[in-house]
Amino acid sequence: MGELRGSDLRVVAEQLGRRPTIAFTVVARCPGGHPLAIRNAPVDEQGNPFPTLFWLTCPDAVRAVSRLEAKGWISKLNERIETDPEFADAVARAHADYARERARGAPGAEAQGGVGGTRRGLKCLHAHYANHLAGGDDEVGAWVAGIVEPIHDERPGRVAAVDQGTNSIRLLVAEPNGEEGFDELARDMVITRLGQGVDETGMLSPDAVERTLEVLARYARRARALHAERIRVAATAALRDAANAAEFERGVRELVGSELEIVSGEKEAQLSFLGATGGLDAPSPFLVLDIGGGSTEFVLGGDRPSVAVSMQMGSVRLTERFVRSDPPTSGELDAMREAVNVILDQVERAVPVAEARTLVAVAGTATTVQAIALGLTFYDPERIHRTRLSRVDAERVASRLARMTTPERAALPVMAQGRADVIVAGAVILVEVMDRFGFDEAVVSETDILDGLVLEMLGST
Repeated sequence: MGELRGSDLRVVAEQLGRRPTIAFTVVARCPGGHPLAIRNAPVDEQGNPFPTLFWLTCPDAVRAVSRLEAKGWISKLNERIETDPEFADAVARAHADYARERARGAPGAEAQGGVGGTRRGLKCLHAHYANHLAGGDDEVGAWVAGIVEPIHDERPGRVAAVDQGTNSIRLLVAEPNGEEGFDELARDMVITRLGQGVDETGMLSPDAVERTLEVLARYARRARALHAERIRVAATAALRDAANAAEFERGVRELVGSELEIVSGEKEAQLSFLGATGGLDAPSPFLVLDIGGGSTEFVLGGDRPSVAVSMQMGSVRLTERFVRSDPPTSGELDAMREAVNVILDQVERAVPVAEARTLVAVAGTATTVQAIALGLTFYDPERIHRTRLSRVDAERVASRLARMTTPERAALPVMAQGRADVIVAGAVILVEVMDRFGFDEAVVSETDILDGLVLEMLGST
């Protein structure tokens, strides 16, 4: 769905010459980080339809495409639609794909038409190019890209990483910055619940595989549109546990052109540590806590990880095992706490947690709890990254979430679509870890395994 930093609101207003009138996220960035293309909400605050889902905002890119339109290419391409059946079919597919993408999370919005709101033909090359950059299967957008790019100077060695988790699938496209780090070109997260039911059945469901591969296909196209030279897909708990993981692996091979990496729990922990602690100005050793959907990783270390364990405990897994009521009953909450502490007994035997001086909490549970604790009006990674979450605030937010129904949690402005039904279990894990191991606060990090994957690809480890 893209991301929205607080600074993006100001930058996009400057790019457009006016304040945006509809909610948006950034799906692609130019080198240097300013927005290149944004994703608009399909409806405005009054419920009125907004037909242009993807919008080109970078002024340099807008001018480059405008020069094509000034040369009459919209008319020329519309004439080609009338004489070239294969091209006409490609444009029709782009419209249909665009309509389906608009309706994701907003059922009924597909009725607003295809690219730029039209149902046939072409009316705006900017909209087609933005759709291409966002990962749409858009032949016209790809044609525009072939003429106008590069818009800005690009460093060689661009890469893309996909973190396929139990609950979400995430994308990071980056280019090396020449300083052992990278600049982001795209960061995205969609909750597809690939691991739904795996704890009970040991199998991936066909529906979960289908909806996840649909997002992966768009991610792969976006990575290629942003000139990633390599795409790495790494999977964690759900794929480690599923007997039919080979079905998903085939889909990855077909869509991405590379093999799926099913990383071990220990490797997952090491990658999370790498992503979370790089450049962190806090006392070490660090204990990095990565609460996932199917597993939770604990890794202790200073400059490098020294001990890492992965436990069969996550927000989706606990919810499926223990929660039958909405909101959960006190008995269900107690059962989750008891199960978590049994796991923490094992952690304590494997990891010398008493040596840790700083707890670093990563992934969606911790960042969402912190966003609520901070009272944010939208999920702003710039406001969240490497801030400190007190145990008191974590307990307060966890208690508040446990009293709410799933629809009430879903209505919170910082709650990602698809996280509301499992956030209580994740918060239980977070609070129990802080309480059990005596941490009065945690550093909350927006960087994690996804960043670790990219750093490994760039050789910055």
